[in-house]
Amino acid sequence: MNKVLQIAAVALVTLGTGTATMSLLNKDIPDLEVPGGAWAAGHELDGLTFSIEAVDLDRGLRLGDDIVFRDGAFQSIDCQNYCDFGWTDYKTKIIEDVVHFTVHMVCPDAPHTVVWYGTVEGDEVALEASWTTRRWYWTTQFRLSGAGHRVSETAGETHG
Repeated sequence: MNKVLQIAAVALVTLGTGTATMSLLNKDIPDLEVPGGAWAAGHELDGLTFSIEAVDLDRGLRLGDDIVFRDGAFQSIDCQNYCDFGWTDYKTKIIEDVVHFTVHMVCPDAPHTVVWYGTVEGDEVALEASWTTRRWYWTTQFRLSGAGHRVSETAGETHG
């Protein structure tokens, strides 16, 4: 069989198997797993901004960002600039004077999901995050770990 016919046959078989082919091409990668517990709508961090440095755990790239908490919502400046995630509600729980927070952000215009988990103790933040892009033909993920410090406190501002 010549090459053109072989390619056509493979294409027909691929199209004919539909969903099975997609699942073979797209092995999902789970988002960052956040510890369980009594999570509640967050407000404890409202008015705080942290400057963070993170490292991509798989590629070794270093990333800087500012994360902002305001009126029960969270925003990563880099994520906002990349995909207009907007403000996303955050959840918290307090364990021994340490504020634990989590955020699950979904980009409205692209298949990006970012999950954050962090702790704030005094003026310091430690965090982990995963940025997952899911398409029918592939899924890719960046896993991040980082830390930072408080850079400002802006009481009374509202998000919009």
